[in-house]
Amino acid sequence: MASSEQKLQDLSKFTVPAGFRGRSGITVQAWWLVQALLFAPSPQFLYGWRVFLLKLFGARVGKGVKIRPSARVTYPWKVDIGDNAWIGDRAELYSLVSIQIGADSCISQDCYLCTGSHDHRQVDFRYDCRPIVIAPEVWLAAGTFVGPGVSIGRGTVVGARSLVLRDLDAETIYAGAPARRLGPRLARVPEPPLLA
Repeated sequence: MASSEQKLQDLSKFTVPAGFRGRSGITVQAWWLVQALLFAPSPQFLYGWRVFLLKLFGARVGKGVKIRPSARVTYPWKVDIGDNAWIGDRAELYSLVSIQIGADSCISQDCYLCTGSHDHRQVDFRYDCRPIVIAPEVWLAAGTFVGPGVSIGRGTVVGARSLVLRDLDAETIYAGAPARRLGPRLARVPEPPLLA
C-alpha cells in the first residue's frame, strides 16, 4: 500500500467504550471462568444448575427454561429468557447489548444471535451494536444467524441455516439466506391418540 493512500481500517485505533460491558472486568472474567468450568461441563439434565448460574450473573430467566451445556452467553446480565424457552446445543447468545427471548421460543442447535458488529465506515472499526428481540413462540431452526437490531414476531418459524438481517413478521414461516417469507404459520390442534 502506498503511504499516500488513506487507511480504510486501523485496528490500533479501536477502543472498547467505557462501561460497555455493563459490569467490571473482574465480573466479566469470573463469568467466563464459571461458564468454562461449571456451566459447560455440567450434565445435560442439570438445566436448573445452568439457569442458577446465569441468574447469579444477572440474567433474567423464567420458569421451565432448558439451556444445553454447550450453549454460550457472552454477558448474562444483558439476557432475558421467558418461561419454557429452549436454548439448544452450541447456540451462541452474543449479548454485547440486550437479547430478549420470549416464552415458549426454541433457539435450536448452532443458532447465533449476534447483537454486535463493527462500523465498516469508521477507520477506528468502532462497535455497531443493537439489541435482538425474539417474541414468544418463535422457532429458530438449526444454524440460524440473527443479526444486530432484529426483531422476530410472535409464533414465527425460521428454517435451518437461515440468515436473518431484518425484522420478521409474526406467525410467518421464513427460510433462506437472506431469509424470505414462505407463508403463514398455521396452528393445528393435536389429534387424539389412537386407541387400541
